[in-house]
Amino acid sequence: MGVGIAETAVVGYGRGSSVAAAGRVCVVRNNYYPRDAKLRREVDSLIEAGHDVDVVCLRNGGEPLRERRAGANVWRLPIGHRRGRFTRYVIEYSLVTVLAAILIGILHLRRRYQVVQINTPPDILAFAAIFAKLFGARVLIQMQEPDPEFFATKFRVSHESRIVRLVAWAEQATIRFADFVITCTDHMRDAFVERGADPAKIAVIVPTSNDTEFSPVRARPRVQSDAFTLVSHGSIEERYGLDTAIRAVAILRPEMPDVRLRIFGEGTYTATLQRLARELSCDDVVSFHGWVPIDVLVQAIADADAGIVAMKRDPFRDLTHCLKMYDFISMRRPAIVSRTRSVDEYFGDDALQKFTPDDAPDLARAIRDLRANPARAQQLIDLAARVTDRFRWQHQRRFYLYVVDELIAGRGHEGLEARYATDLVQTAS
Repeated sequence: MGVGIAETAVVGYGRGSSVAAAGRVCVVRNNYYPRDAKLRREVDSLIEAGHDVDVVCLRNGGEPLRERRAGANVWRLPIGHRRGRFTRYVIEYSLVTVLAAILIGILHLRRRYQVVQINTPPDILAFAAIFAKLFGARVLIQMQEPDPEFFATKFRVSHESRIVRLVAWAEQATIRFADFVITCTDHMRDAFVERGADPAKIAVIVPTSNDTEFSPVRARPRVQSDAFTLVSHGSIEERYGLDTAIRAVAILRPEMPDVRLRIFGEGTYTATLQRLARELSCDDVVSFHGWVPIDVLVQAIADADAGIVAMKRDPFRDLTHCLKMYDFISMRRPAIVSRTRSVDEYFGDDALQKFTPDDAPDLARAIRDLRANPARAQQLIDLAARVTDRFRWQHQRRFYLYVVDELIAGRGHEGLEARYATDLVQTAS
């Protein structure tokens, strides 16, 4: 269903006759704004469509608790991410949910939101909209991760454990609470439905890049170099598999002394990876750059020979996509990606250079083969761009804005996708 929406959206739906007037929307995310690229993209789209937008998010460092930024009113909770053990997650998620519920309730009394959009995880964050919903707001939930699979993988517990069953119950309660749900792959939607969710209440929007930001035209022409440079970016956590990438570089170094790996981002696994690079005597060709401005990252990707997405395979990643993969595709760089069920479902072997997850020798093989075959690299770039064209944000944003407009107009989720398809046909004719 979600793929069909994206395919149909290229027809060119505008804000047609059934669309509500601009409304007041509150977008909530357990992350930082404007650092979070997906959040930034959605907020920008809402503002461009004429909506009055408030953002409730976390506070990073010395950011102001309240500011007007890029057309949105930004309200930051006095809390930041501190990843750690299970207890830390529970405390942080609970605190964020309570503080967000209080703030949204107060703001709703003043602003009278028509839609409150909650971008999870965690799923319980959806209930921060409880007061606004009681007083008439519609609730749109963006469920970007399957919490039961995430918790089972992150904390290495059985899917049958009491805590995972509790998280699965919270997931279904979240979907029942929402007026509509958007998720990121058909596999995730299927998982929600198999656990009891109403399929008519859930649609898919694939989380591709913002191609106005990740665009080759924003970068200077590539400087020719003798080095073969690989790049990875985003949160640095164990599940993203950068240890596999460093081990692969160590394997390749004797035969490819010019190989380089540049890692952009921050996370709890950074020190472990730096230590691993030293132990494998490749710390002079593996570099860590932290978080950098978007223009610096775009240039780094443009200058690279390939991007690496080395996710470990687990039940969590079998349902989701990693956004950074689409950044490389948008920047027209070949992407070297670990195989997962969701990746294989959307992309063939002729669009991505794939390797077995958590297998450094196989990743080294994939890098070696790509280096030896420039024609294959160009083939990957061209075909990946064709495969993802139907999922580009400029197409999918139409459906996203349609959902918001339907909620503002007070129309229910029943038949929403069919209404959208009908409006597309009417608009096209």
